Amino acid sequence: MQYYNSIVDTIGDTPLVKLNKVTKGIKGTILAKVEYFNPGNSVKDRIGIKMIEDAEKAGILRPGGTIIEGTSGNTGMGLALTAIAKGYKCIFTVSDKQSQEKINILRAVGAEVIVCPTNVAPEDPRSYYSVARRLNQEIPNSFYPNQYDNLSNAAAHYETTGPEIWSQTEGKVTHYACGVGTGGTICGAGKYLKEQNPNVVNVGIDTYGSVFKKYKETGVFDENEIYPYLTEGIGEDILPKNVDFSLIDHFIKVTDKDAAVMTRRLAREEGMFVGWSCGSAVYGALEYAREHMKEEDVMVIILPDHGTRYLNKIYNDTWMKDHGFLEARDFATARDIVHSRNISDRLLTVDTVMKVNDAVRLLTKEGISQIPVTDGEQIVGSLTDSKILGQLIEKPEIRDSPVSELMDPPFKFVGLDNTLDVLSSLIDKENKALLVRDELNRVHIITQADLLSAMAG
Repeated sequence: MQYYNSIVDTIGDTPLVKLNKVTKGIKGTILAKVEYFNPGNSVKDRIGIKMIEDAEKAGILRPGGTIIEGTSGNTGMGLALTAIAKGYKCIFTVSDKQSQEKINILRAVGAEVIVCPTNVAPEDPRSYYSVARRLNQEIPNSFYPNQYDNLSNAAAHYETTGPEIWSQTEGKVTHYACGVGTGGTICGAGKYLKEQNPNVVNVGIDTYGSVFKKYKETGVFDENEIYPYLTEGIGEDILPKNVDFSLIDHFIKVTDKDAAVMTRRLAREEGMFVGWSCGSAVYGALEYAREHMKEEDVMVIILPDHGTRYLNKIYNDTWMKDHGFLEARDFATARDIVHSRNISDRLLTVDTVMKVNDAVRLLTKEGISQIPVTDGEQIVGSLTDSKILGQLIEKPEIRDSPVSELMDPPFKFVGLDNTLDVLSSLIDKENKALLVRDELNRVHIITQADLLSAMAG
């Protein structure tokens, strides 16, 4: 007879599935590691059993004890399954932005759930972090796993997720992408993969309203980066100990809307009924892949959980419309702007060695205000008429200098499915235009004039 002794024995060995339709126009092989095949329907099953068993070995958790954790829902489910198998009680604190489905599921498996306000500081006594810590102090024989700072979290993925990815790809994986919340999944598996091949690139997916990306790039914990967002399970307003920034090569931020729309696309176009942060992971990973991956590269993206947790949110058309997220289907996108142009239109550029005077003549002739700067086939900078004018007034002799001496950084690349509101938020005095690659990998420029025309049309 073939059977498992308990449900927790079925955790892990989740499949890799190739993405086919949402990856159109992107080089390389894009594989999703579908973690809803775990018994609790999420990647967090892996850390639930690991944190509990490590606590047992350390003598922190004893028979008849109570497990108390602050969770966005999935970790609670992973802990609850192991608690059922081993005979422990569970109390979970969650923020009030979590879906009702997650709360109902936790109660269905026998856990007590305490809902706490989202928009309070982590140290506020009402936050779900603080309430969990207080209950741990008050209740005898209780264990507070604290998935954020408990290094058993990352260890679970170092011992299971990383080796699975390496084995399943036969060591061919070149890029690993994952949403970053507690940091365990990206850093645990990412560490293992880098030990096998130091050239593996780990891409962390963050959300707007979270501190991770700016902290990685500047070393500054900027509280101005923190503001409310809706996506569940990724991003943080703290720096968990499981986040080892040295193991994360790049961060990509994804909006709530782009994540929600991509999640629905995964269900409709790939047959993967997944959770909200899965959309974040795929959208951000593809943004990175579009610019950096080669044909022979292999990227693995973690899809953390199942769509049943979000039936009343992103899979509910009314909820999506109320939050403006369905606009992506009827509201113009970068794709619409590109497709409205003559197919023969080519991107105008200037080379780094072109003289400023000649660049001015080109801008004037074409009636444009900004232009990308190239070095060979690479876009390495940008030039705007306002910048040139200011420089010429200050130093007239610069007219005979190469463009490279006064160019600005390159314009940002955006995805084809970014909507006008997102595009307009990215154009400002520091970034005068945007670039986008179409399905044939041709580069197009999007300016304020393009956005105004699209909005008016």
